[in-house]
Amino acid sequence: MAAGSEATTPVIVAAGAGGEEGEHVKPFKPEKAKEIIMSLQQPAIFCNMVFDWPARHWNAKYLSQVLHGKQIRFRMGMKSMSTVPQFETTCNYIEATLEEFLTWNCDQSSISGPFRDYDHSKFWAYADYKYFVSLFEDKTDIFQDVKWSDFGFPGRNGQESTLWIGSLGAHTPCHLDSYGCNLVFQVQGRKRWHLFPPEDTPFLYPTRIPYEESSVFSKINVVNPDLKRFPQFRKAQRHTVTLSPGQVLFVPRHWWHYVESIDPVTVSINSWIELEEDHLARVEEAITRMLVCALKTAENPQNTRAWLNPTEVEETSHAVNCCYLNAAVSAFFDRCRTSEVVEIQALRTDGEHMKKEELNVCNHMEVGQTGSQNLTTGTDKPEAASPFGPDLVPVAQRSEEPPSERGGIFGSDGKDFVDKDGEHFGKLHCAKRQQIMSNSENAIEEQIASNTTKAPSQTFISTDDLLDCLVNPQVTRMVAQLLIQGRSL
Repeated sequence: MAAGSEATTPVIVAAGAGGEEGEHVKPFKPEKAKEIIMSLQQPAIFCNMVFDWPARHWNAKYLSQVLHGKQIRFRMGMKSMSTVPQFETTCNYIEATLEEFLTWNCDQSSISGPFRDYDHSKFWAYADYKYFVSLFEDKTDIFQDVKWSDFGFPGRNGQESTLWIGSLGAHTPCHLDSYGCNLVFQVQGRKRWHLFPPEDTPFLYPTRIPYEESSVFSKINVVNPDLKRFPQFRKAQRHTVTLSPGQVLFVPRHWWHYVESIDPVTVSINSWIELEEDHLARVEEAITRMLVCALKTAENPQNTRAWLNPTEVEETSHAVNCCYLNAAVSAFFDRCRTSEVVEIQALRTDGEHMKKEELNVCNHMEVGQTGSQNLTTGTDKPEAASPFGPDLVPVAQRSEEPPSERGGIFGSDGKDFVDKDGEHFGKLHCAKRQQIMSNSENAIEEQIASNTTKAPSQTFISTDDLLDCLVNPQVTRMVAQLLIQGRSL
């Protein structure tokens, strides 16, 4: 079987009874949709849930009229099949209007303007991470065209959403969002999603360079992997699905994903949904930010572009990062005061999960291929029948060759990818679950419980406090194991 797709597992497609668009009946009521989202542990596609959304008709031409003359930043990437991921730090950027993008996308070789240096046959363009609040700042009424309230989140609309517009080949490198879950509404064109479960993290060779506060990247180009350099990727369980207009994809917390546009123009809208687990995760991310910024700035103070993602616009000084860390810690304890039991239980659950991984990536258990079509729910709950019955069906497993063996979308017209069945406050600043609990987790839980009565000033974290944790013998032992393993691959 193909590398990274040996355990190609079906992605669930959620479509309730009576969900035909012509009947104007939505298959799930908001409270049921939210129940599904909060319990699912694998990706799912909701069908027939957005047919009455005004945003259903937001194609690129319509948006160019709404945003007439507005300058938008486009990321320009190469249409190539290198084994090296095309990170955002290696791309070029231009400011252009949607009208100029559409003209260039018609492959007019004699075009002038911002796209003039980019041959359409060799480059793709991506207007990604465009927050509604900035993009439509003088047209706030348009927020109501997006109705996430249909999925059980009252009052949530375009104000909490981002817009993505791309040409054929535009893609996001493989990464995971370390907190929150994701709802993605496909408006125009199709996108191909490659997803991997959280337990595959060791096989995806995670890295924090380039650094983005809300993303852990993979060192692998998952559509054209270098298996000599990254042999463990063979064990990864690839889930693939083509997202078509009118569908909404649910991406659970910590699922890795690589997303590529497979039609000439694609338009997507997404919203990251906050979760209870995010409070502790923000502390982890603040720690990561402080370390990365301190070490990389010391290494090369004049060239942050080499390691800092262009999406990161905040100052990276040590003083600012200390503020981030202390704000995250204070917020965590504030949350503990209001829901002490919930937070401590979440910490205990995460610790037990890490124990199962035995704190040693070298001994990571190989994930079995179950081929099950049952709904995956919380691991601490007894297995139950799917709540959707016959209306929750898996996408059929594919037998075609993987992209790495057929040259990707640039080795064909993109039709190979057709499915038979048819972001502090922007991108949740997803704090990454990279910190592994040590054997002293019970002591940590007790300290959290005792600190719930302390004032915020008593939770101040100094640089020395952080270093005391980072150079703890248990931590350095684990780091040494990871370094040795990495050098031996």
